[in-house]
Amino acid sequence: MTQSQKSLSIQALMDASGVRFGTSGARGLVADMSSEVCFAYTSAFLQAISATAGRIALAIDLRPSSPEIAAACAAAIEHAGLGVDFCGAIPTPALAYHAQTQRLPGIMVTGSHIPFDRNGIKFYGAAGEITKEDEANISAAVVAVPAAGLRVPLPDVDHRAAQGYIDRYLQFYPAQCLAGMKLGVFEHSSVARDLLRELLERLGAEVISLGRTDQFVPIDTEAVAEADVLQARRWAEQYDFDAILSTDGDADRPLLGDEHGDWLRGDIVGILCAQYLGAQAVVTTVSCNTAVELCGAFPTVLRTRIGSPYVIEGIERLLQSGQPRVVGFEPNGGFLVGSAIEKNGRVLAPLMTRDALLPILCLLSMAREKGCKVSELLPALPARFTASDRLQSFPTASSRRIIAELAASTVAVDTLLGGLCGKPTAQDQTDGLRLFLENDEIVHFRPSGNAPELRCYAEAASQERAGFLVQACLRRMHARLAGSAD
Repeated sequence: MTQSQKSLSIQALMDASGVRFGTSGARGLVADMSSEVCFAYTSAFLQAISATAGRIALAIDLRPSSPEIAAACAAAIEHAGLGVDFCGAIPTPALAYHAQTQRLPGIMVTGSHIPFDRNGIKFYGAAGEITKEDEANISAAVVAVPAAGLRVPLPDVDHRAAQGYIDRYLQFYPAQCLAGMKLGVFEHSSVARDLLRELLERLGAEVISLGRTDQFVPIDTEAVAEADVLQARRWAEQYDFDAILSTDGDADRPLLGDEHGDWLRGDIVGILCAQYLGAQAVVTTVSCNTAVELCGAFPTVLRTRIGSPYVIEGIERLLQSGQPRVVGFEPNGGFLVGSAIEKNGRVLAPLMTRDALLPILCLLSMAREKGCKVSELLPALPARFTASDRLQSFPTASSRRIIAELAASTVAVDTLLGGLCGKPTAQDQTDGLRLFLENDEIVHFRPSGNAPELRCYAEAASQERAGFLVQACLRRMHARLAGSAD
């Protein structure tokens, strides 16, 4: 250690800055993601994967804070004696696919869907997204950080990553397979907005751009804002679209609306996508719609904790056991491909990270091949409906305390849910608290892994009932928090 460097413990840095690993990647307030913090995290990642030679792929989303964070990551890469393969502003799955095909580690600077004042860093080994074990190794690392030079200018953009990502789909879907479709793309500040338009047009669709903005918009595909719900319906009425398409900020979660402008739930999108691909084994999270089992399409269904690293672990477990045609998805709609998928003589390469574009293209293609509207794909599934939303500024410690109290006491559950729904018959604590009720409804509470938020998921026999349950439960949880603070 030279006098111009200091030793930093990542664990101590986490405690001091609040920047720490959540469900997927390290995230925190932009104000806390200093160049020193980002340099240290990158150094710890390189140390954890034993990267001593070669290049590291690096990309960003369109948050205004992302270039400065990437500059600190690039400085750490160069300080380690490695080269920077800067892929520019591209979707997270595009960065992951480039890293996979080039056998490079990768770093994606993105806060995904979380609020504007936050950001994050996702790490990829040469074989794909890092595991929770890798995260633990990074968290336990001690790294050397120089006193100066914590940011460097970003290199010129390597456009191969974006092109390779587009080519993955052009090689799998037939030419002009979307010809005749009129599609609206809600662009907002999605990093995929130009790439998605290009891909749809190259597959033959007519595309109209909607809602483009230079201000970052945190679109959460599991808790779509009411304003975006109403706007999509207005656009559908105005333009007579076949579908309206969008993604979250880094394009690893899809947002797909039917011809009426009604946004489809991500878990339903995932089930239909898996059916289109002919999946034999599906890995999804504990919070997913039970239609994944009830539809009878998949011989194997494995449920995990919430977060893509857990879904990836499940996919790898099934692959190791010899399961064929393995895919995974989360209720946010992000879709992962574990096995090479062959369909009509074309092959889709695996991609072990969440992707927004694949499920969008699969559902559009399914509707075209069936000769039906997007909305007409849904009645083939069991009549189970899910809803979700969140309470923001809900301290994580409070979420965990209240959930623990509910898990330990049927009286506490009855007090919270009394008069709202049936009594619980079973519970699942795989991730948060999932309550199975005597009237076949489900209510699930969970602290967010990315921000101080409490999430609530519900499943019922109608969309209206599921939505009502979520809002009623969140109101009661907010009142419980307020009462405990008095």
